[in-house]
Amino acid sequence: MTLSQLLFGVLPYVAIIIAILVTPIRYFTRRFSYSSLSSQFLETKQLFRGSVPWHYGIVYVLVGHIVGFLIPRSVLAWNGVPIRLYVLEITALAAGLTALWGLVNLIIRRVTNSRIRAVTSKMDVLLLLVLIAQVVTGVLIAMLYRWGSTWYAGVMVPYLYSIIKLQPNIQLVENLPFIVQLHVIVAFALTILLPFSRLVHFLSIPFSYLWRPYQIVIWNRK
Repeated sequence: MTLSQLLFGVLPYVAIIIAILVTPIRYFTRRFSYSSLSSQFLETKQLFRGSVPWHYGIVYVLVGHIVGFLIPRSVLAWNGVPIRLYVLEITALAAGLTALWGLVNLIIRRVTNSRIRAVTSKMDVLLLLVLIAQVVTGVLIAMLYRWGSTWYAGVMVPYLYSIIKLQPNIQLVENLPFIVQLHVIVAFALTILLPFSRLVHFLSIPFSYLWRPYQIVIWNRK
């Protein structure tokens, strides 16, 4: 077995199996750990400067990846008009830079604030390192290799579908630039870390808030 087969043919299934099996186990055995473990009460100002751009930026990037995965032909058709391609690429790069700016601020906050450092676990450190690697490689790809949305839809999406079909076509990624391959590998690493880290909190979307009774808040001060 070659290194490429291991990284792009075996690792995806290891990551998916771990995420699918361990995530529900954590939910049913440690349900209250499904949280981002907010440290806002320890420090607010720097958290706001990091958390807001990070979440807005990364959500846009993730939505873009999901849309490209679900309707790749529509993305390719959209990119057939140059001005629309330029708008998409510039917007995606701006979102990536926004997410990077926010994540860097969150890391600086964890490193420089002694109170935040005291509640930072080894898993938090590992997760931040993997996240910064993923975002940096993504931004570098956008800056160094043009029209990423087009070759993502034309190359990466068929590769991802080949994984789903249990027929991984590693030749699609073997000839891609190293930084793109690294971006893919780090994505699988994040999938493995998902059920073990605070990253799992994004799965606990509070849909019940949509139909629960209104919460009445009463100010009581003299």
